[in-house]
Amino acid sequence: MSRLISFVVPVYNEEKSLEILYDKILENMPDEYETEIIFVNDGSTDQSATVIKEIIAKDKRVHLISFRKNFGKAMALESGFRNAHGTIVITMDADLQDDPVEIPNFIAKIDEGYDLVSGWKEKRQDPLEKRLPSKLFNKVTAKLSGVQLHDFNCGYKAYRKEVIDAIDVYGELHRYIPVLAHRKGFRIAEISVHHNKRQFGKSKYGFERYLRGLFDSLTVAFLGKYYDRPMHLFGRGGLLCGLAGGIICIYLLVLKLMGNAIGGRPLLVLGVLLLVLGVQMFSTGFIGDMIVDATYRRRYDESHIKEKI
Repeated sequence: MSRLISFVVPVYNEEKSLEILYDKILENMPDEYETEIIFVNDGSTDQSATVIKEIIAKDKRVHLISFRKNFGKAMALESGFRNAHGTIVITMDADLQDDPVEIPNFIAKIDEGYDLVSGWKEKRQDPLEKRLPSKLFNKVTAKLSGVQLHDFNCGYKAYRKEVIDAIDVYGELHRYIPVLAHRKGFRIAEISVHHNKRQFGKSKYGFERYLRGLFDSLTVAFLGKYYDRPMHLFGRGGLLCGLAGGIICIYLLVLKLMGNAIGGRPLLVLGVLLLVLGVQMFSTGFIGDMIVDATYRRRYDESHIKEKI
């Protein structure tokens, strides 16, 4: 029985490229696999939905999910993931910059035993003002996460079904899917992919996405290290603040016992502030641990288990 390969393609105002992309996907699909293509129309204001419906009319392997408005790429991917049935799921952009000729290479890499294969636009066909911030973003993310990839933001990826079932994508976290998968223990690989120049339309992303990416990188760094042990983060901070505040207050107490006035000294305010901050950070750590404990009790997650016999 042939395996099913699902394609999840987020679409936002790409009416001119959709028919070409559809043809190229089928042209490059190995004969031994069945195909499912899910176009996720993320609130397009052009005729993208109409073009997709015309494709569906002639090919029942193609499906459409349409949003009421533009919710962003993460929501589009999440919806596509939840409706994909293939044992392998391949994501790619609808603008034809991701070359479908790479499809067999992704499948071959998955068949080597990897769970997630990420594309690397080694020779990226984008303006310098997009390439430089992206390079910096990738280096910072690799440093913070410990996942050594060249191109986290490349939307051209292949996944085993178990990976997309084990992770939730929201906000701007679609850029960090390899990090989330790595935290679950999945094997990750990277392949160099051919990147085309944009033929139609214009880029949908501006400078603000890098600011959002910075905040999300901090979120991912926290989730990667302290997701199930928040006290290890907040407890350290609370311990340092508490010790510093305690030393300051003991020092001032000694001065007070020696007859010195300490009521008007700024050091007293700092000492008390550090003690209070230490208590608050410990409390935050305890509350975080209670939430983690309650979450695990309510929903036992077996995504970390590789095999059960």
